[in-house]
Amino acid sequence: MKDNRHLPPQAAEELFIILRSRFEKNMNRHIGIDWNDVEAKLNSGNNAEKLWSLNEMERTGGEPDVIAMNQNTGEYIFFDCSAESPKDRRSICYDEDALESRKEHKPKNSAIGMAYDMGIQILSEEEYRDLQKLGHFDTKTSSWIKTPERIREMGGAIFADFRYGNVFVYHNGAESYYAARGFRGSLKI
Repeated sequence: MKDNRHLPPQAAEELFIILRSRFEKNMNRHIGIDWNDVEAKLNSGNNAEKLWSLNEMERTGGEPDVIAMNQNTGEYIFFDCSAESPKDRRSICYDEDALESRKEHKPKNSAIGMAYDMGIQILSEEEYRDLQKLGHFDTKTSSWIKTPERIREMGGAIFADFRYGNVFVYHNGAESYYAARGFRGSLKI
C-alpha cells in the first residue's frame, strides 16, 4: 500500500452519510450494533487509512456494510455487500503471479493486487458463506475468494457464487478472468 492515504473531510462526510443510510436499511446484517458506536470508531484518529480503504470499497462498487463486531478486539467488520460482485473489480485474474503468467490479453489487474492496493482482504470461503447468510449475493456474477496455498501452487484458484439456493465453490486457472467475476473484500476497523 502507498503512504498518506486519507480522505478529505468533505469526502469522509459524504461516505458517512452513505454508510449510515446503508446501515439503517439493512439492520439484519448487524443486529445488536449501534451506528453511533460504529461512527465513533470510524472517527477515531488512528483510522484515517482504514477510512480511505472503506471509501475505496465504496468507490469500486462494493457497497460496504458492517456485518459483525469482534468481541475480543472491539473491531467492526465490514464486507462488500453489493448484490453482485463489485462492478469496478471485475475482469481480473486471481493474483500477481497469474497476471504475470499471461502472455496475451492480460487483464488490467488481479484480485489480490487490487485488494492489497485498497488496503482490504479478499473474503475467505468461510467469510463468503457467512455473507450469504445475510442475503443472496452473486446470483448473476461470481467472486474470487482466498485460495488455499496448496491449490494455488498447482496453478488453480477458487471462486464462489450463489445459485439454486446454495453457495457453490468452484476452481479455475488463476490466470483466467471473466466479465462477471470480481472479488469481495473485508475490512476490520
